[in-house]
Amino acid sequence: MSITIAAADQTTIRTAAFGAVTLLSFAGIAGSAHKVATEGTLAFAAATGQVGHVLASKKNDFKLKGKSAADYADYVLPALTDSVKLLAAQDEAEAQNFKTTVTIAVEAANRAHKGAPSPVMAEMTRKILEALDAA
Repeated sequence: MSITIAAADQTTIRTAAFGAVTLLSFAGIAGSAHKVATEGTLAFAAATGQVGHVLASKKNDFKLKGKSAADYADYVLPALTDSVKLLAAQDEAEAQNFKTTVTIAVEAANRAHKGAPSPVMAEMTRKILEALDAA
Protein backbone atom coordinates (compact mmCIF):
# COMPACT_ATOMS: atom_id res chain seq x y z
CA MET A 1 0.00 0.00 0.00
CA SER A 2 1.36 3.38 -0.98
CA ILE A 3 0.78 6.16 1.49
CA THR A 4 1.12 9.89 1.23
CA ILE A 5 3.28 11.50 3.88
CA ALA A 6 2.79 15.23 4.40
CA ALA A 7 5.86 17.46 4.11
CA ALA A 8 5.84 18.30 7.83
CA ASP A 9 5.63 14.60 8.67
CA GLN A 10 8.55 13.85 6.34
CA THR A 11 10.57 16.43 8.26
CA THR A 12 9.66 14.71 11.53
CA ILE A 13 10.74 11.34 10.13
CA ARG A 14 14.07 12.67 8.88
CA THR A 15 14.68 14.48 12.18
CA ALA A 16 13.92 11.30 14.11
CA ALA A 17 16.04 8.94 12.03
CA PHE A 18 19.10 11.13 11.52
CA GLY A 19 18.75 12.49 15.04
CA ALA A 20 18.90 8.96 16.48
CA VAL A 21 22.25 8.43 14.74
CA THR A 22 23.44 11.80 16.00
CA LEU A 23 22.54 10.83 19.57
CA LEU A 24 24.58 7.66 19.15
CA SER A 25 27.53 9.67 17.85
CA PHE A 26 27.40 11.71 21.07
CA ALA A 27 27.39 8.45 23.03
CA GLY A 28 30.28 7.07 20.99
CA ILE A 29 32.52 10.09 21.35
CA ALA A 30 35.09 8.12 23.35
CA GLY A 31 35.80 5.99 20.27
CA SER A 32 35.03 7.68 16.98
CA ALA A 33 31.85 9.71 16.73
CA HIS A 34 32.50 10.03 13.00
CA LYS A 35 32.54 6.24 12.48
CA VAL A 36 29.35 5.89 14.52
CA ALA A 37 27.58 8.56 12.47
CA THR A 38 28.85 7.17 9.18
CA GLU A 39 27.84 3.57 9.91
CA GLY A 40 24.40 4.59 11.18
CA THR A 41 23.67 6.96 8.33
CA LEU A 42 24.86 4.56 5.64
CA ALA A 43 22.32 2.04 6.90
CA PHE A 44 19.59 4.42 5.73
CA ALA A 45 20.75 3.92 2.14
CA ALA A 46 19.22 0.44 2.24
CA ALA A 47 15.84 1.66 3.53
CA THR A 48 12.86 0.70 1.40
CA GLY A 49 9.17 1.61 1.20
CA GLN A 50 7.90 5.12 1.78
CA VAL A 51 10.32 5.51 4.67
CA GLY A 52 13.18 4.73 2.29
CA HIS A 53 11.98 7.43 -0.09
CA VAL A 54 11.70 9.97 2.72
CA LEU A 55 15.17 9.21 4.06
CA ALA A 56 16.73 9.18 0.58
CA SER A 57 15.32 12.62 -0.18
CA LYS A 58 17.94 15.30 -0.53
CA LYS A 59 15.72 17.80 1.24
CA ASN A 60 17.56 19.65 3.94
CA ASP A 61 14.38 20.60 5.76
CA PHE A 62 15.44 19.51 9.21
CA LYS A 63 18.02 20.99 11.50
CA LEU A 64 19.74 19.03 14.20
CA LYS A 65 20.82 21.65 16.65
CA GLY A 66 22.01 21.71 20.18
CA LYS A 67 25.16 21.73 22.24
CA SER A 68 24.72 18.47 24.08
CA ALA A 69 23.12 15.07 23.84
CA ALA A 70 20.46 16.34 26.25
CA ASP A 71 19.56 19.17 23.85
CA TYR A 72 19.18 16.70 20.96
CA ALA A 73 17.31 14.12 23.02
CA ASP A 74 14.70 16.73 23.97
CA TYR A 75 13.36 16.74 20.41
CA VAL A 76 14.78 13.61 18.74
CA LEU A 77 13.30 11.05 21.15
CA PRO A 78 9.77 12.51 20.89
CA ALA A 79 10.21 12.72 17.08
CA LEU A 80 10.92 8.97 17.03
CA THR A 81 7.67 8.27 18.86
CA ASP A 82 5.74 10.76 16.73
CA SER A 83 7.09 9.23 13.51
CA VAL A 84 5.86 5.78 14.47
CA LYS A 85 2.46 7.18 15.43
CA LEU A 86 1.96 9.19 12.24
CA LEU A 87 3.00 6.27 10.04
CA ALA A 88 0.83 3.82 11.99
CA ALA A 89 -2.18 6.08 11.46
CA GLN A 90 -1.85 5.44 7.71
CA ASP A 91 -0.20 2.03 7.46
CA GLU A 92 0.97 -0.18 10.32
CA ALA A 93 3.42 -1.97 8.01
CA GLU A 94 5.14 1.31 7.15
CA ALA A 95 5.36 2.18 10.86
CA GLN A 96 7.05 -1.18 11.41
CA ASN A 97 9.33 -0.47 8.45
CA PHE A 98 10.42 2.79 10.11
CA LYS A 99 11.08 1.04 13.42
CA THR A 100 13.11 -1.67 11.68
CA THR A 101 15.05 0.85 9.61
CA VAL A 102 16.04 2.90 12.65
CA THR A 103 16.85 -0.23 14.65
CA ILE A 104 19.18 -1.45 11.89
CA ALA A 105 20.87 1.97 11.78
CA VAL A 106 21.33 1.82 15.55
CA GLU A 107 22.85 -1.66 15.28
CA ALA A 108 25.16 -0.49 12.49
CA ALA A 109 26.23 2.52 14.54
CA ASN A 110 26.97 0.28 17.50
CA ARG A 111 29.23 -1.87 15.33
CA ALA A 112 31.47 1.09 14.54
CA HIS A 113 33.58 0.18 17.57
CA LYS A 114 35.15 -3.20 18.03
CA GLY A 115 33.65 -5.39 20.68
CA ALA A 116 30.48 -4.80 22.61
CA PRO A 117 28.97 -1.31 22.69
CA SER A 118 30.16 0.81 25.57
CA PRO A 119 27.77 1.27 28.49
CA VAL A 120 27.09 4.80 27.22
CA MET A 121 26.23 3.56 23.71
CA ALA A 122 24.12 0.75 25.17
CA GLU A 123 22.14 3.22 27.28
CA MET A 124 21.55 5.58 24.36
CA THR A 125 20.45 2.61 22.26
CA ARG A 126 17.98 1.65 24.98
CA LYS A 127 16.53 5.17 25.01
CA ILE A 128 16.14 5.23 21.22
CA LEU A 129 14.46 1.81 21.12
CA GLU A 130 12.22 2.79 24.03
CA ALA A 131 11.12 5.91 22.12
CA LEU A 132 10.32 3.78 19.05
CA ASP A 133 8.21 1.44 21.16
CA ALA A 134 6.40 4.23 23.04
CA ALA A 135 3.91 4.77 20.20
